[in-house]
This record gives sequence, structure tokens and C-alpha cells, in this order.
Amino acid sequence: MTIKPLDYSAASHPGLTRSNNEDCFLSKPEQGLWLVADGMGGHEAGEVASALVRDTIERNTRNNPHLSLLDAIQQAHLSIINSAKQGIGVPGMGSTVVALKSQDQRYQIAWVGDSHAYLWTPSREGGRLEQLSTDHSYVQMLVESGAIRAEDAEFHPEKNIITQCLGMQELAQVKVDHLENQWQENQWVLLCSDGLTDEVNDKTIAQILCDASDCVAAVDQLMHAALTNGGRDNITLQIIESPLGPADQGNGLWQFVPHLTGNLKRDAWIFGASLVSLLGLLVYVVLT
Repeated sequence: MTIKPLDYSAASHPGLTRSNNEDCFLSKPEQGLWLVADGMGGHEAGEVASALVRDTIERNTRNNPHLSLLDAIQQAHLSIINSAKQGIGVPGMGSTVVALKSQDQRYQIAWVGDSHAYLWTPSREGGRLEQLSTDHSYVQMLVESGAIRAEDAEFHPEKNIITQCLGMQELAQVKVDHLENQWQENQWVLLCSDGLTDEVNDKTIAQILCDASDCVAAVDQLMHAALTNGGRDNITLQIIESPLGPADQGNGLWQFVPHLTGNLKRDAWIFGASLVSLLGLLVYVVLT
């Protein structure tokens, strides 16, 4: 197993009914840091809040590499509150955040609000989509209390009411949920705002990820699906690929064998041609 730089793809769109985009994202592979933030608080204020989250987390983790992702998110919470007091934005503005920090073979995901993190693991049967984050929302509280069933949450009329966000003035600190895990080969992490998940259900997301040839195509197809289904909110998403690549096969015969991806008939033909060329070279050497 080899560790390679993390590939990723990201996109953001205001949607089809909003004139402004209160979402933003951060992609910093050199820092091993990615995030999606969904701002709220009315026209312009939402953009200010989400941008403060993005810039505060990026700047503080860059200036202090030992700063934990959880502490960086807490600092972003305070940054929104203090900025509003100084006349930057408006009081009451806020933002969700879902962030990924990757180092070597391990990663950490942390979140506040209802932006989502998913893990996609391919398999011979197609693959498995797992939601890693748990919403800080009124409907999630109803599910956990047993008041409603999990399958009813998607269609609940109050599903977009969140119980906490960055910048909430009533909270001296926010509860930052998080998890840590180890990368497996070929896994993808999807970070997204609810503009995607409100329009595209998990089953469809899984099918798109299964069919996509790479993360760039997957992001394009997910965005297209969200817009086709209505695009009623800002839509932001990014996919980050596992740093674990196929094991190094070393020198010798294997260096002539292409990795079988994409069009299998094409790859099989190339493999056959490479093998014939190699055998021809060996025969030539023996005869001469």
C-alpha cells in the first residue's frame, strides 16, 4: 500500500431560486484540510459568516499546525460573534461547518449543524455509503427520543431547523461532534451542505458515486442531480479521495502491465499487446 497526495474535487452553486450563495468551501491539500460551511442570517450576512468560518479555520490551523480541528472550529464560532459586535455582518448571523483533516493514513471529521459528511467504500457488489455526521437538528432530536422514525425524518416539515450553529450568541461554546478513522484503499469522503441532501437522497448519491469514473465526474453528476431536482437552496460539495493507492508492484514484468481501470476491453487489449511485445523481445534476445 502506498500513500499518495489526496485528490479531490469541489463545486458550489447558488441554486435555481437564490440570488446569492451563502455557502463556501475550503480545499487545502497542502494542509490536509477541507471544509464546507453553510451560512445563514439573511442576504449578505450568511456569506460573511461562512467566510469567517473558512478563513478562521484555515488561518489558525496554518499558523499553528498543532491546533486541533475542534479548537479551530471553536475559534471560528467566537470569530463570528466578535465580528458581529464590531459591525462586520449582522448580529444573529451563523454558519454550519463540516470539516476533514487528513494526516498520513488517518483522518478526522468534525461538524456543527446539519452539513453532512459521508464515507463511500467501493466493493465488488458496488459499494457502501455511510453518513458519518449526525445532524444538530430538531428532527434528529425527535428521532433520538423515539418521537418519530428515522425514515420519517427526510420528509418532516421542520427538518431544516438546527439546534446549534457557529455564531449562536446564546452559546459560549458550541458542541463540536467529531470522529477519527483510518483510510482504506479507494475510499472517498463527501462533504456537502444541505442544498445537496435536500434534493438528492442517499440512495441516489450512492448510485452516482458507484457509477462515476472519478471524483471530478462524481461532483459534476451530484451537482447536476441537485439542480435537476429543484436546486431550491445553495449547493456546495466536495469529494476527497483516500491517500492509499494500490501496492507498489516493484520492477520486472509488472511494470509492463497497465492498471485495469475504465474500459476493461481497452485495458485488456493494451495488456495483451504489452505482453506480446515483451515475449517478442525475449525471443529476440535468446536468438541473438
